[in-house]
Amino acid sequence: MLKKISLRLARSPEHPEGSDRHGYDIIAPLDAAGRLDSEAWRDLRDRCRVRRIWAGEPDRHGRLVHRPGGADGATWFIDYDDRSRLDDEAGFRLDKHVLIEGEYVSIRDDDGDMHTFRVRHVGPA
Repeated sequence: MLKKISLRLARSPEHPEGSDRHGYDIIAPLDAAGRLDSEAWRDLRDRCRVRRIWAGEPDRHGRLVHRPGGADGATWFIDYDDRSRLDDEAGFRLDKHVLIEGEYVSIRDDDGDMHTFRVRHVGPA
């Protein structure tokens, strides 16, 4: 049920070809359609991990968190330090996106900047 989802920076003005040196590796449950499965996450939350890869910076490791609230009633976050919400990175409508190879998702970093990522790979965790 758990999948490893690899996201890499999509094309942008700063990276016209995208970047394999910027991205995330996420361990999370997906439903049959390829969407994040909040029901399965409840039982597997301790195993839902994230590694942030950013050129020139050390890798950051955190947890994938599902919180009530947000525009559609729930929001997915990456939490690097559970003592503070200042470092959280929010996924933009991650509950609606299909996480299959070739699709795109956006994540707002802890500085407030939105970045678009391409799903590079989805496989067993």
